[in-house]
Amino acid sequence: MSLIPEIKPQQSLELLKELHILTRDGKINQDTRRKLKQVYHLYQFIEPLMADVLEKKGSMTLADHGAGKSYLGFILYDLFLKDKGAGHVYGVETRQELVDKSRELADRLGFDRMGFLNLTVEQSITSTELPEQVDVITALHACNTATDDAIRFALAKNAQYIVLVPCCQAEVASVLRQKKNETFGKTPLSELWRHPIHTREFGSQLTNVLRCLQLEARGYQLTVTELVGWEHSMKNELIIAKKTGKGKNSARERQLAILDELNLMDLRERFAY
Repeated sequence: MSLIPEIKPQQSLELLKELHILTRDGKINQDTRRKLKQVYHLYQFIEPLMADVLEKKGSMTLADHGAGKSYLGFILYDLFLKDKGAGHVYGVETRQELVDKSRELADRLGFDRMGFLNLTVEQSITSTELPEQVDVITALHACNTATDDAIRFALAKNAQYIVLVPCCQAEVASVLRQKKNETFGKTPLSELWRHPIHTREFGSQLTNVLRCLQLEARGYQLTVTELVGWEHSMKNELIIAKKTGKGKNSARERQLAILDELNLMDLRERFAY
């Protein structure tokens, strides 16, 4: 058992040292304590989803998009899958050096049901290196349209659960800005984004609303909440989607009505497919 109370008793201390959360002599500093707290906080949301799939299917696949150093994937595997004898975790990352390091670490620790792929989220949708169905999709702080690509991936893979922490998204704000003068004559709601700082913030908020409607239209039940403990980032919205199979026509209708009302029909292909 760990002498550091924040660390879960089943957690591999060797893994935490390899991830530089613990020093080689087993100490933890304030910055890495915060990092561990954040990952554990996410774990409490994701572990029940993995457990549900594993119980129903006898196996489970998870893909983490924009995996970076794969902190989340390694800790999910270590705490949940390592002793289960079934299940696979994939880390999808565009930086080859991080993919190589994650592969080496998984080999050293004997985490043989982990895989790491040097792909963009968009490339992963058609890649044969991933299975036809992936049960749980995570995308944490995937910038700009990468979150939307992760949603496309999840829909293509018939994911049972999707866990998103959206990051900066400039596309909607850019279109709002481009069409600002035209939209002034269309709706008084344009006052919501008349000033540049409001354009950015409203664009970000609107993007996530459109994403939620997209998922509801495609048969997902949503929980949208705050991801506490991420004080270093203003982007702390957590979206968890569960596949129910019952798409809501009203969600699609509302989504199209919003795009039309706000003069954003140019974005229909991205949000209303």
